[in-house]
Amino acid sequence: MSDTPVLRVCDVRKRFGAQVVLDGVSLEVREGEVVAVIGPSGSGKSTLLRCVHQLEGIDGGAMYLDGELLGHELHRGHLRPLPERRVAAQRGRMGMVFQQFNLFAHWNVLRNVTEAQVSVHRRSTGEAREEALRLLARVGLAGKADAHPRMLSGGQQQRVAIARALVTNPRIMLFDEPTSALDPELVQEVLSVMLDLARGGMTMIIVTHEMSFAREVADRCVFMEQGRVVEDGTPEEIFDNPASPRLRAFLSRFSGRAARDSDEHLLEEETTT
Repeated sequence: MSDTPVLRVCDVRKRFGAQVVLDGVSLEVREGEVVAVIGPSGSGKSTLLRCVHQLEGIDGGAMYLDGELLGHELHRGHLRPLPERRVAAQRGRMGMVFQQFNLFAHWNVLRNVTEAQVSVHRRSTGEAREEALRLLARVGLAGKADAHPRMLSGGQQQRVAIARALVTNPRIMLFDEPTSALDPELVQEVLSVMLDLARGGMTMIIVTHEMSFAREVADRCVFMEQGRVVEDGTPEEIFDNPASPRLRAFLSRFSGRAARDSDEHLLEEETTT
């Protein structure tokens, strides 16, 4: 892991009407670092990722990818918005995986992964196909190139979405609760792919409610509440020694849920035996 920040978010603010969604958020993500962002629903986690990926504009602050200002340029001493083609080029240096899979139902898996390579990044069809097959094998879907999304499980569809996000060799991967739309039994297959990416040195920000996964895979965890970063530390600091009462209360809810899930599982086993 390098000390060079791939991404810097500096005092970013975002409103939707009168609602403050991001209230001065700052963080850095270094080369090869995995940052898990946790917090209650409505805390601004997903909005933060959408702002980084420039799907939402910001109302204040600044963001930098490899030292390059995102979304704006300095012109005669003033900032002005970048034209859309340059925003798209910046966006192309980041991979984004959403809660929903966003695959094109009328295209097979191979075309879902190759289309942007050919139409946007101007790769040859042969080169795009070769890269797509390589990435599909990496996410465990080597035999699914000709399948259509309706033929796949939710976990398989999300793995296709991950392969599609990887085709541009992104500087950073952004995951917005990638398992929240999955049935519980399909979650692990997606998390396994993400763990493999992390172990391979991919720089990543992961918004997640999977606390055990965040603890296992992350180099740092960021806890957000009401649009602010409340705590930022190692998994050990966040999970074993939370400093704020709010984080302690948040984590206790997940501990209670895990205990209830375990009790329910034991009850099911006793009922079936």
